[in-house]
Amino acid sequence: MSDTLRTIRTEAAPAPVAGAPYSQAIAGGGFVFVSGQVPVDAVTGALVADDIITQTTQVLANTAAVLAAAGGTLADVVKATVFLVDLATDFAPMNAVYAEAFGDHAPARSTVGVAALPLGARVEIEVIARIGG
Repeated sequence: MSDTLRTIRTEAAPAPVAGAPYSQAIAGGGFVFVSGQVPVDAVTGALVADDIITQTTQVLANTAAVLAAAGGTLADVVKATVFLVDLATDFAPMNAVYAEAFGDHAPARSTVGVAALPLGARVEIEVIARIGG
C-alpha cells in the first residue's frame, strides 16, 4: 500500500530557521514527524525571553501548533526528544513545563545535552505523533 507523504506548514508556528531546507513536519503512514522546534515567536520571528520556562512554553506551543495543522494534539505524541544546552540548570524547570503540557500523557522521551542550539536557544524539542490510528 502506497502512502503519500504530506508536508505540514502553519503560520501559527515559526518557519524553518533562516530559510533552512526542512519542513515544520511531514505526515505519512499515520504518523507526523515534527522537526525540532525552538523558542521563536511565529509572529515576530524572534527568540522569546532567555529563561528556560518561557522558552520551553514557547517550544511546546510551536509544537502544538504544528500538530494542530496536521490534525493532532500533544496527546498524540508517542516520542519526544528534548535538546538542552544546560542539563544541570535547565532540566528540572523544563521537565515541569513539559509535564504540565502533556498532563497524564507521558510519551517516550530522550533528553540530550548539546553544546549549542539555533539562535542561541536553550531548548529544542522534536516529536513523533500518531494521528488517526
